[in-house]
Amino acid sequence: MSAVAVAHLLLVGGYAGFQWTVRALVYPQFTAVPHGSFAAYEGSHSRRIARVVGPLFAGQLVTTTWLLVQRPAAVAVPALVASALCLGVVLAVTGLAAVPQHRVLGAGFDRAAYARLLRADDVRVVAATVNVVVSAWAVLG
Repeated sequence: MSAVAVAHLLLVGGYAGFQWTVRALVYPQFTAVPHGSFAAYEGSHSRRIARVVGPLFAGQLVTTTWLLVQRPAAVAVPALVASALCLGVVLAVTGLAAVPQHRVLGAGFDRAAYARLLRADDVRVVAATVNVVVSAWAVLG
């Protein structure tokens, strides 16, 4: 197994764990923040979370692209394509749904934006979890 394949599996698993943590622990706490403090809290949350998710996204993009281009003999290509699709879903939902809701929340807590954020995050959790399964299939056979 190549170092890139191992790195891919670790990055995909790391992102899934991160996403489950955000969904199960971080986002539910949003409702406990006092309304007058929420805009500042959201700004701090967005800056800090970017420091974690940015490298995870970048690493997954690099390893997924490398594996798709190089196609090592030990890697199951259909599973790798499924992994790339899962990553695409996560990135699209992040950019098109989650980030816009965070922008709305940046002005203060908004129950409708929060509900939309949770729905988007449900999709990201599922895609990230499926990505772990298909990446394990791709890399471990």
